Amino acid sequence: MEARLIPVPTMHRELADGVSFFFAVLPDEQARAAIAGASERFRKSHRVSGSAVGIDSLHLAICPMGNPIRPLPSVEAALLAAAGEVHAHAFDITLDAAMRFSVNDGRFPFVLCADSASTESALKLRLALAEAQRRCGLAVTGVSSYLPHVILLHGHAIDAIRESIVPIRWTVREFVLVRCFFGQGRQEVVERWSLGPAPAARLPDILDLSDLPDLGDLPEDE
Repeated sequence: MEARLIPVPTMHRELADGVSFFFAVLPDEQARAAIAGASERFRKSHRVSGSAVGIDSLHLAICPMGNPIRPLPSVEAALLAAAGEVHAHAFDITLDAAMRFSVNDGRFPFVLCADSASTESALKLRLALAEAQRRCGLAVTGVSSYLPHVILLHGHAIDAIRESIVPIRWTVREFVLVRCFFGQGRQEVVERWSLGPAPAARLPDILDLSDLPDLGDLPEDE
């Protein structure tokens, strides 16, 4: 599971019952198929056994649930309110590398990582969601420490791996709030929010002659 449980006051029933949340973007159908294919090739080429992420559960986590910093009647309601305040543009995601992460809980997730341009775009949405959560009473830590990735499977410990893959791309046009159930390997989309159209590329001003070199005086015709 991508999300981690964060200690919170026991007043929040949904969290005490083993429910957590995170914001994510979902690959489109073509990207999901390509990711699943990469997962299968990766598993076979490195002889990795473990628990694979189902094709319908593939996601790229954007921002975790913040820790409540003031009494809230409902964490889920605060997250929904925060997401509603975010106004961001659509952007492209490119996954171009496969690697194995090492984590403290004994699991070893194998992932596909995003390139630098995708990381920059995804980080903008992450920062916007973290700031919106803060205004709604939820504090997210470690916001700037971020490597966007899609988890393929959790396998047994092997030597560190990092290798290039044929790039997998899709355009992110929405983000979602995901509810996950700790210990059940189950998650569900709570709500979706559309992103605005990507800004149009600025065309050069063809009438701006200020950057042309000075050609001096031209000779007069005889």
